[in-house]
Amino acid sequence: MDTEKKVLKEREKKHRRKRIVKVIWLVIIIALIASAVVIYNYRMKNGSWPWSKAQTIQPTEIPVKTTTVYRSSFGSSIDISGFVVPYDKQDVQIRASGAVTGVYVSEGDHVVKGQLLAELDDSDQQYAVANCKNKLQSAKLGGTTSAKDIELLQMQLDSAQKKLDNTKAHSNIDGVVSSVKINKDDYYDAGTVVISLIDVSKLKATVEVDEIDLQMVKVGAPVSVKSDSTPGKTITGYVSYIPMVGRYSTQGIGVMDVEIVLNDPPATLKPGFSFEGKIEVETQNDILLVSQEAITTRNGVTYAKKQNADGTTVEVVVNVKYLGENLYQVHSGLEEGDVVVCKASPSAMQKMMNNFKIGGKEGVIND
Repeated sequence: MDTEKKVLKEREKKHRRKRIVKVIWLVIIIALIASAVVIYNYRMKNGSWPWSKAQTIQPTEIPVKTTTVYRSSFGSSIDISGFVVPYDKQDVQIRASGAVTGVYVSEGDHVVKGQLLAELDDSDQQYAVANCKNKLQSAKLGGTTSAKDIELLQMQLDSAQKKLDNTKAHSNIDGVVSSVKINKDDYYDAGTVVISLIDVSKLKATVEVDEIDLQMVKVGAPVSVKSDSTPGKTITGYVSYIPMVGRYSTQGIGVMDVEIVLNDPPATLKPGFSFEGKIEVETQNDILLVSQEAITTRNGVTYAKKQNADGTTVEVVVNVKYLGENLYQVHSGLEEGDVVVCKASPSAMQKMMNNFKIGGKEGVIND
């Protein structure tokens, strides 16, 4: 019995050891498979084995961009926009109060300077003028009135005549009646605007010119504009006024409100309509030009990097003037035909960074 029990125990131990060995081998096989999957995914993602040597990253060479100094004629213009207003206007008031006895114009009528537009009842003023004239005439004929008294009577007559004139409203401009707010037999209170006149033989506008462009603008500079109200038609004019004082715009720059006048505007271009156009500035002939990309300023000094025939470069001090449109006029430091190196733009720098390659492409991987 003892021997039989020993044999059974021994056999059970052998079976247990075999099961343990099988479990261990199963775990090892699963671990190897999992490791193989991880290593394969790493290779697919990074293009190299995890045990590879350090990666060598090599940037793709960016070619140097150059430009050439050239000679040309250069004309410039300044973009403007706004809305037009009448060249001149008059808000008509009557300087007296009373009943309206006559209104002689209607909206849309053309008037000339000095034309009578409306008047009030002036019977009292007429009487005052006539009375003053009689007194003055009697004083002069009597021969006993002093020169001082005659002077006072003349002043009374002048005052009465002025009050009579104040009962009438006249046009101070040649123009068109834009509104009438008075009728015959109305009672009028002095100081109220009753008739409005506008001169639209020309139109004017105030346009915003920034502090950089203003240095090129002169009174009399030609202007050309277009409006949606006049399709296909260009309206010409000129700069009529440049104020002495500028202002600070909402965009944070200094600007000047420059006044322009448009000659012979078409009837379809009404006051209040918008326009877009240009102020033409002086055209300079036969000047040296270079791209803005070639110019650098450091510590108040302006440079350009000139490329020699052998490919080497040298930095030279230049005297230039910015003309707009990404162009500089060259006064000194460069000559026609000189090749200059352009500055690397932010986009070019980004492109250079993007051209770094890892793996078996542009760079080198040592396995």
